[in-house]
This record gives sequence, structure tokens and C-alpha cells, in this order.
Amino acid sequence: MYGFEAMTFNIHGGYLEAIVRGHRAGLFTAADYNNLCQCETLDDIKMHLSATEYGPYLQNEPSPLHTTTIVEKCTLKLVDEYKHMLCQATEPLSTFLEYITYGHMIDNVVLIVTGTLHERDVQELLEKCHPLGMFDSIATLAVAQNMRELYRLVLVDTPLAPYFSECITSEDLDDMNIEIMRNTLYKAYLEDFYKFCQKLGGATAEIMSDLLAFEADRRAVNITINSIGTELTRDDRRKLYSNFGLLYPYGHEELAVCEDIDQVRGAMEKYPPYQSIFSKLSYGESQMLDKAFYEEEVKRLCLAFEQQFHYGVFFAYMRLREQEIRNLMWISECVAQNQKSRVHDSVVFIF
Repeated sequence: MYGFEAMTFNIHGGYLEAIVRGHRAGLFTAADYNNLCQCETLDDIKMHLSATEYGPYLQNEPSPLHTTTIVEKCTLKLVDEYKHMLCQATEPLSTFLEYITYGHMIDNVVLIVTGTLHERDVQELLEKCHPLGMFDSIATLAVAQNMRELYRLVLVDTPLAPYFSECITSEDLDDMNIEIMRNTLYKAYLEDFYKFCQKLGGATAEIMSDLLAFEADRRAVNITINSIGTELTRDDRRKLYSNFGLLYPYGHEELAVCEDIDQVRGAMEKYPPYQSIFSKLSYGESQMLDKAFYEEEVKRLCLAFEQQFHYGVFFAYMRLREQEIRNLMWISECVAQNQKSRVHDSVVFIF
């Protein structure tokens, strides 16, 4: 019941909401990013991070540091916080928190399958997997030759099993089929998460439907741009779009027939929230689109903290922390490769 969450929310969710709002206070500010951008070496970055919540995770790392080490340790902090929250959570918050990790599971499945296709070592691939998306039988993904085997041998016992119903075919796995599988799984996952949030009702449904709709629309735009010039037909493209969001259904009809980036822009400018994103880009340019979408997402995620007594803050915090780790990775790479002039190109300021 909307507006009455205050009466009962704190019985089960009050402690964890306080924890997650405390974690949010530890996110980097613009001043932190400006200090990081002035670092000359990765050891300087480590020194700056030692005064933040990442300090204990990096303090025992020997020099010389590598970017991958910094990212790995910062991700470990996020995983520890997530596991703590999951251990303390009761239903339906525990299910909500599990939903947050399914996207990483899909990415890990695709990473292993693609790597195996290109004859990469499974152990090396497992090290690259996101720790939030790990499950027991992930290493055995390497044996599957087609979607049917992938499902029957491995994924039938994972939370992703229901999402596989749409993409079980006997076709051999190749790069195109794997990418279609990723997007079909993501579509099913987002629709399922959206339905779950609607079922929860109240402020959670209101805030999460906005955040998930934005995610669905962003994926629709990315699918369109990435499939321009490929053999993917208009109908196939339309099938990969989620059945909700601001663009559903009329925007999807327009995106499905787009042949270049300027046509995508034309379709998107009819929707005021996305018009502001595309107005930042010059015609024919798609490189900066990802950053523009990330900036808009961060703005929406920060707004989730303005309201109380809802689960959206957990989703928002996880996403903001992941964005912070992406920023750290970019800054570290620029410093390591002596490309400091490009350091501001991909940093998305959170506050």
C-alpha cells in the first residue's frame, strides 16, 4: 500500500537501510576524483585510497601495483558489503538483493562461453568473472556445444533457468548467437525483476520501475546501434527489446527500422528525458553516448536516496559503487599508460 510503508518497513528493513545509507556516505565526491586525477603513479592512487574505505583492502598490496589489482580489491569490498547485507536480509528483501546479481551471472555465462569458443583457458576466464555472478557449476559451462546443452548440463539448476526458455535452440554457439543469447537473457531478467518490483508495490515499485525502465531503454538503444550493419533482421531486433519502459511500444517500432545513428537520434528525441542525452552529442557521434547514459543513470540513482522506506536504495547503491569502480579503473589506466590528458573523458562524477 503506497504511503503506508513507514508503519512496518523498519521492522525488517530499517537496520539494512541505515547500513546502505551509511555505505553511500563513503562514495567518492568530486574533490576525491580531482585528487585522484592529479596522481602521477598507481602508488599515488593507492596512497590516496588508503584514506578511504578501500584502504584496508589495498594496504598489503606490494609495489608495483597493477590496475587489475586495484579494481579487484575495490570489487572485493563491494562483494563483502553485499554479502553482509544478504546475510542480514529477510524476505522479500533477500530475493530483491539476489535479483541484483543475476545481471552479473548472465555476463559471466557469456564470458565463459565466448572464451571457450575462442579456446581460452577456463581458469583464466574464471578469474575474469565478476564475483557477484559466480555460481557452483560455472566452470562446467566450457563443455557445452549449443544452447540446449548449456541449459541441460549447467544452467537448469541456477536462478537463470527460467530465462533460458526463449533461447534454447540446437544451433551451434558462435559470436552472433552468443550475443543474441545475452540480450534475450537480459530481456527476460529485466522483465522478471520489473514484475517482482511491481508485486512489492509502494515506493519500491515506483522507484524501481523508473530505474529498470531506464535500463531497458538504454539496452534497446545499444542493441539498435550495435546491430546496424549486421545480419540481424528488424524482427529479430524487435524481439530483443524489453516489453516495458518509456520507449515501449512505439519507440521500439521506430528503433527496429533504424539504419544509422542519426535515425536512432531522431527516434529518441521524441522522448524528453532522452532528448537531453542526445543533445550532448554531435550528429553521427556514438562514442560519448555511453558516458551520457551513465551520467543520466547516476542522476536517477542518487534521487532514489531522497525517499525513505523502499528497497530501491540497495539497487542504487550497488550501481553507484560499480560506477565508482569503473571510474577508478579508467583513472588508473590513464595514469598507468601516461595518458593523463584523457583522464576526464570517461569519469562520471557521482556527487
